[in-house]
Amino acid sequence: MSDLKELARRVRMAGRALARHGMVHAYGHCSARIDADTFLVSPPRPLGMVTAGEECAVASVHGPLPEGVLGEVRIHRDIYSRRPDVQGVVRSTPPKAMTLGAMRRTPKARYGYGAYFAPQPPLWDDPKLLRSDELTDRLAATLGNAGAIFMRGNGLVTAGSSIEEAVVLTWYAEDAARVELEFLTAGMDDVGIMSDEDIKSRATWAGRIRERMWDYLTDGDPEGG
Repeated sequence: MSDLKELARRVRMAGRALARHGMVHAYGHCSARIDADTFLVSPPRPLGMVTAGEECAVASVHGPLPEGVLGEVRIHRDIYSRRPDVQGVVRSTPPKAMTLGAMRRTPKARYGYGAYFAPQPPLWDDPKLLRSDELTDRLAATLGNAGAIFMRGNGLVTAGSSIEEAVVLTWYAEDAARVELEFLTAGMDDVGIMSDEDIKSRATWAGRIRERMWDYLTDGDPEGG
């Protein structure tokens, strides 16, 4: 039980961090895997409004969503089902990623943060809300082994080895979208792509890269420390 309480604390912190840094507003949700069969999902309301100690819901990786859980949490379920390596999922609405997805584009590996999604994240080319099992299963299949998927006019989903990593990847993907849009504005679509060797050396978590970004994003959280 103490482990579940600790996981819920991290999920709540993740949600508030996403809201604090403009990655979500009224819409968005995040989750963390409990075990092979279950995961813990954020409360069904704006993540920035979630209070310390607020209850998170337990959902099944294999079955229907429990009552009261948002319909698009199917996305999380189907990613966990297909990807045993994934321990955290974020569904967010960052503004630059929203713009790039609406353009039917995803960011190329042009610099450090973009390297984590090399050669570039897949695109889910369907603007509908994902509220059916058929759609979310296809989205999870389109994600494949990637760390993020951009959705056409509908935001972003990231999948990480922890809830912390999924949050960090959300921030990285949004910044990669910003850089991509600036390259496009400058008419430099086909320049500045990192080499495979540079991507391999740059897309690292060594040196507490993930942990430092998590500390930055959650600084001042009421459940921090």
